[in-house]
Amino acid sequence: MAAFLYRVGRLSFGRRRLVAATWLMLLVAAGLGAATLSGTTTDSFTIPGSSSQQAIAQLTRKFPQAAADGATARVVFAAPKGHTLNDFPYRAAVEGVTAELKIAPQVANVTDPFRAGGLDRSGTIGYSQVTYQVAAAGLNHAAKQSLLEAVAQGRQVGLTVEVGGDALRASAETGGTELIGVAVAAVVLLITFGSLVAAGLPLLTAIIGIGIAISSITALTGFMDLSSTTSAMALMIGLAVAIDYALFIMSRYRHELAVGRDPREAAGRAVGTAGSAVVFAGLTVVIALAGLSVVGIPFLTQMGLAAAGAVAVAVLIALTLLPALLGFTGHRVHSRRTHTRDPERDTDSVGKPSMGLRWAAQVTRRPAAVLVVAGLGLAVVAIPARDLRLGLPDDGMAAPGTTERSAYDLITEGFGAGVNGPLVIVIDASRSADPKSAARQVTDTIKGLPDVAAVSPALFNPAGDTVLAQVIPRSGPNDAATTSLVKAIRSHTFATTGVAVTGLTAVNIDVSDKLSAAMLPYLLLVAGLAFILLMLVFRSILVPFKATLGFLLTIAASLGAVVAVFQWGWLAGLFGVDQPGPIVSFMPILMIGVVFGLAMDYEVFLVTRMREEYIHATPAVTSVEQDATAIRAVVVGFGHSARVVTAAAIIMISVFAGFVLSANSAVMMIGFGLAVGVLIDAFVVRMTIVPAALALVGRAAWWLPGWLDKILPKVDVEGEQLRRLDAPAERAATPPPTARDIARAID
Repeated sequence: MAAFLYRVGRLSFGRRRLVAATWLMLLVAAGLGAATLSGTTTDSFTIPGSSSQQAIAQLTRKFPQAAADGATARVVFAAPKGHTLNDFPYRAAVEGVTAELKIAPQVANVTDPFRAGGLDRSGTIGYSQVTYQVAAAGLNHAAKQSLLEAVAQGRQVGLTVEVGGDALRASAETGGTELIGVAVAAVVLLITFGSLVAAGLPLLTAIIGIGIAISSITALTGFMDLSSTTSAMALMIGLAVAIDYALFIMSRYRHELAVGRDPREAAGRAVGTAGSAVVFAGLTVVIALAGLSVVGIPFLTQMGLAAAGAVAVAVLIALTLLPALLGFTGHRVHSRRTHTRDPERDTDSVGKPSMGLRWAAQVTRRPAAVLVVAGLGLAVVAIPARDLRLGLPDDGMAAPGTTERSAYDLITEGFGAGVNGPLVIVIDASRSADPKSAARQVTDTIKGLPDVAAVSPALFNPAGDTVLAQVIPRSGPNDAATTSLVKAIRSHTFATTGVAVTGLTAVNIDVSDKLSAAMLPYLLLVAGLAFILLMLVFRSILVPFKATLGFLLTIAASLGAVVAVFQWGWLAGLFGVDQPGPIVSFMPILMIGVVFGLAMDYEVFLVTRMREEYIHATPAVTSVEQDATAIRAVVVGFGHSARVVTAAAIIMISVFAGFVLSANSAVMMIGFGLAVGVLIDAFVVRMTIVPAALALVGRAAWWLPGWLDKILPKVDVEGEQLRRLDAPAERAATPPPTARDIARAID
């Protein structure tokens, strides 16, 4: 692989105008596709074949008038202080609003607050339920505009009018806040490289790559229903890895220039060595994200495949466009101050051991103590994860001041939280001799269940064989008691009728249950994949075991931090969490896939240099000295990689943290979880636990049974084929730290 990528790097450098023009044409084509072919996105999360979806399908066939899968808008009215909705002119205004809604485009049904029990006991708060003929993604501009105009009509007479439901729910769009992460990345790159050219190229290639990926996803919305979170996820992950992958290759290119190679050869060597690690790291991320499709949930599959596509584009651009752009810059990637200095140096500007070398020396000096402290610290952070509760965003999790949140709060105040999440009961009475009696038996039974506030009268379809009823829980849509109520209704056996539960609340419960059940199998799948991939790369048993265990610690601690902030409300104000609640149901499994790929990135870039140092040193020492050599290889290899990996981690954390400022609660939570995950994995697991564990086991870390070594395919991630060509010259140009350097670092 290294030799092939070496040729790719040299070819891209030599044909730089053609390569750059090709990528620019792809960017323009993707942009034109997004501008002309794009459609709408959706915020609905469903699972085909689930109990709630089967009930919707049944209603669609036998009771189409109910518009069971249509969008909803809950229009909430509140009278001015000291008045009621029955007072003049407020009753007339409410009736006028409902009358306008009944004739609005795409509307199927509108309830009257004064006739359908939509007034609270004091008469100060009421609501009208608007059901549309199509799902939220299918609502046209005229339908949304009519809803807004009707609301404005009610407000003109002094009423408070707010709208909940999914009809006007904003899509998960990205905004200017995400640029904060890019700005921080630019600063980190400038500090790392000391050159505007070197700092600008990774940002430029990342912007081009993410432009192609996001534009392509936008164009696809014209042909398929995509979740509005899909493009946000692709942007978040694609931008972070694109900058990091370009950073690694750029760093290696500067190293090759510093040892005296001409720019074209340096580009080939950089792509052949660092590019090999980029390919492997990118492949792990792509596999982990694409693997989300095994969960069997369409919207999660879409998110995984879209983000995987963005990562694949980032890898291809780093391997081709970056060396092409380097052909235009040549030696200008160096600043004047660092023109002759190797960026992977092991000493600082005054000849002292680098910070990375000193850190590794301190960690390996007392590895057992470091492992205990770091392990216990992560275990403490992971404690809140035991209380993990999954759910999907609802209006109660919207930001205060929004119309969705105001409508939710008014409904809760006037009628109780359960009205915000009614359950739709579908009764199949086709087998009953007396459908009316059978329906009454079902509704009476449900009234007697715990947590039931009210049950609406049964509504029959024209054929008389399907009955619709609405159950109002006492608890809110995301409360555990509501979940228990849904399960209780489904588990009850009725003699002559079939009973199903659907509605938005039941759909969300089914999605959360499915994702919760899939999380552990997916985690085991990803952990097993990590073990196999790392065994191929490092020809070792203990290194993959240690890496996989570290990944599991990262996931546990990250989920603990997410639960503490977003579910328990700790430091909620600091992170802008307006309303603590359940964790977005797809967030943990998505975080497992993403953090797995990123964890393998840092594992490969750090441990590859350690293994390289050990392999080069062991032929020259006796078996007695090999344990000391193994520890020295850990320190020296860490010293080579720490600076670049630290910069890469800070960039990725900054990009993810920028999404914490998003107005969308799901995107905010995912951004926080990924930022914390990278922080823990990069600085606690990979830069602390990894060197400590490798130093503790010594040369045993690199042991692999002979029979296994023979059957495993050779994966040249380190570019060993290229180094054999001029290893003596390279070692002479960049001598490793001496024993005295390491001793100075420890002292």
